Amino acid sequence: MANTLFDKIWDRHVVQNVPDGPTQLYIDRLYCHEVTSPQAFAGMRARGLKCFRPDHIYCMPDHNTPTHDQDKPIEDPVSKTQVDTLSRNAADFGLAHFGMMHPKNGIIHVVGPERGLSLPGMTIVCGDSHTSTHGAMGAVAFGIGTSEVEMVMASQCILQQKPKSMRISVNGTLGKGVTAKDVALYIMSRMTTSGATGYFVEYAGPVVKSLMMEGRLTLCNLSIEMGARGGFIAPDEVTFEYIKGREYAPKGEEWEKALAYWKTLQSGEDAVFDKEVTFDAADIEPMVTYGTNPGMGMGISRCIPALDTVPVAGQASYRKSLDYMGFEPGQCLLGTPVDYVFCGSCTNGRIEDFRAFASIVKGRRKAADVICWLVPGSWMVAEQIKAEGLDKVFEEAGFELRQPGCSACLAMNDDKIPGGKLAVSTSNRNFEGRQGPGARTVLASPLVAAAAAVTGMITDPRTLL
Repeated sequence: MANTLFDKIWDRHVVQNVPDGPTQLYIDRLYCHEVTSPQAFAGMRARGLKCFRPDHIYCMPDHNTPTHDQDKPIEDPVSKTQVDTLSRNAADFGLAHFGMMHPKNGIIHVVGPERGLSLPGMTIVCGDSHTSTHGAMGAVAFGIGTSEVEMVMASQCILQQKPKSMRISVNGTLGKGVTAKDVALYIMSRMTTSGATGYFVEYAGPVVKSLMMEGRLTLCNLSIEMGARGGFIAPDEVTFEYIKGREYAPKGEEWEKALAYWKTLQSGEDAVFDKEVTFDAADIEPMVTYGTNPGMGMGISRCIPALDTVPVAGQASYRKSLDYMGFEPGQCLLGTPVDYVFCGSCTNGRIEDFRAFASIVKGRRKAADVICWLVPGSWMVAEQIKAEGLDKVFEEAGFELRQPGCSACLAMNDDKIPGGKLAVSTSNRNFEGRQGPGARTVLASPLVAAAAAVTGMITDPRTLL
């Protein structure tokens, strides 16, 4: 009998094991966006193939979509071509397509869970590394390459080597101002960006169980940044309550049947993982990154590690990273002036994230010299923001709410950070040029981002709560 939850879901989806080769794995859901799907569709056309199970595939643009004037033609020719091509491909192959301005449009990793398309026990893939987000639903979800997207279109299956299993438990209770984003950044700072390579991670422990669905989605979203194939959380009452009544969720008798199965999706008490890692919530404070990969993070009250704390083999790249950021070993980032603040992305573009941002800025004003982009992860999130009156809080504080999209998470649309400027961002990557050529990125939670937005500098949000 399969013992870990990962084994249970994986084994249930095995079509066949290739001798001395990979597993042929059945895929329940394929998501397609405009960047990694064109070549897959072209390959299908070249072979004269139709999608094997088109009702299992959902398409929407997100990377290239502008976050203003979406009712007008996209000005950038490359972005326009990619968005238009996805629309045409979806129509030609008979696939569901949520285009720009469609009420179900948004970042694909936000829309899937919120619409009830991503469900416990599923296998989910997309040509995007942050597909691990959907693991928060209790699914085995992972990013794939364009040729693999074509493979799933043609057969609803994929060839994969089975990863090893890891359980990361976070014990204790989170302190004031500490969020799921901080937990993820802390884990990465301890595990490094390669610490989970070759593993599929199950997150567990009291802290993980205490997170609402939005926080769980954030945590699983960042699994890929420590090298994991994916990350997921066993479904529980929080999961079931979140799913119930959503548009594509099972209804009536189908709901009861699904719920009975979902309640079996737990690792056994005697489950044996290939690796076990445990952290204590007492050691986690609001986090910020100081380098050019997500693993270069520290508590906001701490100072950048000295050069001699870094292994000799990594000192040159460490120095290069700090030079790019304009920081020095031993420097504390509190009080560092900020040029841009971005709240959004598939990491932190959900309603809980904007509630957190509003909790800081309410009754305060945006710093005059800071440019701030607040970008909902979907039109549903945008409607929630308005329904709760958060848009009024933002407006009174001097902020403007933009339209949904990936926005300043990556430099594939109009929302680019200018070269040399420093941004506090709630997104997932701080690579060189990730937010724009020469842009400098400090990854942080919505609370840290909001504190920077109203003070004009990196500020501990606990002083403002």
